[in-house]
Amino acid sequence: MLPALIARDLTKSFAGRTVLDGVELVAAPGRRLAVIGENGVGKSTLLRLLAGRDRPDSGLVQAPAELGYLAQEPAFADGATVASAMAAALAPLHRAVRELEQLSSALATDPAATDRYPQVLEWAQAHQAWDADRRAELAMHRLGLAGLAADRPVEQLSGGQRSRLAMALLMTSRPDCVLLDEPTNHLDDAAVELLEQFLLSLPGVVVLASHDRVLIERVGTDLLDLDPVAGEPAGRQGIRFGGRYSDYLRHKAADRERWQQRYAEQQRELTRLRVAASQHAGSIAHDRGPRDADKFIYQFKGAKVDRALARRVRDAQRRLQVAEREQLPKPRPPLHFDRPLTANSTGRATIAIRDLRVAGRLSLANLTLPSGARLLVTGENGSGKSSLLAVLAGRLAPDHGRVEVAARTIGLLPQLVDFAAAHLTAQQTFDQHFGPEPEVELAEFGLLHPRELNRPVGALSVGQQRRLALAILVARAPELLLLDEPTNHISLALADELAEAVGRSAGTVVIASHDRWLRERWSGQRLVLPQPSGQLPGAPGQLSQPALRAWTDAP
Repeated sequence: MLPALIARDLTKSFAGRTVLDGVELVAAPGRRLAVIGENGVGKSTLLRLLAGRDRPDSGLVQAPAELGYLAQEPAFADGATVASAMAAALAPLHRAVRELEQLSSALATDPAATDRYPQVLEWAQAHQAWDADRRAELAMHRLGLAGLAADRPVEQLSGGQRSRLAMALLMTSRPDCVLLDEPTNHLDDAAVELLEQFLLSLPGVVVLASHDRVLIERVGTDLLDLDPVAGEPAGRQGIRFGGRYSDYLRHKAADRERWQQRYAEQQRELTRLRVAASQHAGSIAHDRGPRDADKFIYQFKGAKVDRALARRVRDAQRRLQVAEREQLPKPRPPLHFDRPLTANSTGRATIAIRDLRVAGRLSLANLTLPSGARLLVTGENGSGKSSLLAVLAGRLAPDHGRVEVAARTIGLLPQLVDFAAAHLTAQQTFDQHFGPEPEVELAEFGLLHPRELNRPVGALSVGQQRRLALAILVARAPELLLLDEPTNHISLALADELAEAVGRSAGTVVIASHDRWLRERWSGQRLVLPQPSGQLPGAPGQLSQPALRAWTDAP
């Protein structure tokens, strides 16, 4: 029986900020637990605690002795080469095969061998020890590492190559427990498919943190959501859900609907209590004038009404205090593009491209995109997706070809966002563009949590900075919106809202993305860019609109 991975009441803080608070999980063999949540909620921290790389402030972790951890930036032994790293992964498998051969020869004469043989055999079968060398060769080939020299020092590899080498070692060794942090980074579709097959074949524990929704849907049997529970005043971290990601989306949608209903009911009750708590004698006065000159009875009844009213007011005030203390937070509005984006007013095609060339980076024969269209640009790394968006935004001049962009305003969200005034808060940065009384408020977009609005931009995470830049772009109401890998560094829920918002847009939207979930559900036009074939001849070309500018220079 393979061991489980257990964590109890894990708490971890950094620089006085609590990242994990009371997280618990049980990951059983044969189950594959996907950890999800907003950027900065503690997914990587949790995996480091489970792997024993960090120690929790409180709580405990009970992990299998044989554990493989794939970090976003994997570590290797000092001086390791490609060959020595693979040899270290293969060594336990080779030893098991050799020991089985020795035990097999001693079974007839050595009672100890009779006891030991079933244990080693079970381990070797679970780890597919006889197939280890073929598996290592296949992993290196399909992860694009077959061309690496065996004596190449690991420290000389690129970050992507080191990550893929660490994954190849994990696929070779097949440990009892596998922890993976964003494993699809640096992988093409073929490599991701290999990863899925590997995870599905493991008999032990699998825990992965990933933004790849297709991977989570196909591989995950359970989910652990580190985001606070929707609609709970205090929030609880580490909510377990048994089922696929698509099932969880429906569950979350139902949760949100209940949250909105409860919030609306609470607001109505709060309004009623505030009215009741502010009543005074004149609001329900008994005063209709004394009858038969009986002023004594009149005053007696008036005093009785006053006392009853006072009791009702005190009761309403107490109930109001409790209700205000326990009221739910306001549901975050979903991302919306339908109001800000505008359609091209010229009546012409928004984009028209002919024989576009950017030497060594981009090759595109033609592209025509009408006003209001939605285009998804895909292709392998290096095929020129980002370069195409930069050309359309007027930030990159092509070496050859003709580019016409009939849009008065263009917005580009690059992969790397840089805010010059990092000391300004998110709200101040937004106000710089639109003034203190803008037509659209930053909070309306639902891209940043209210507590993040007054944090310095330099203190925001990469994902938070990109969401701020996106809010600024959308608030500008561009006729053409260009998004480069928009689902990177954002939560799974927000990525779904982004896709839905694009579908409702009245303006023209071009998205460059490798997101498989987005690609599989895309209903607009598609463009697959070919890999450029080195330096291409041709006279330098010019944009057909010299005055074309993107107004994203500030972010």
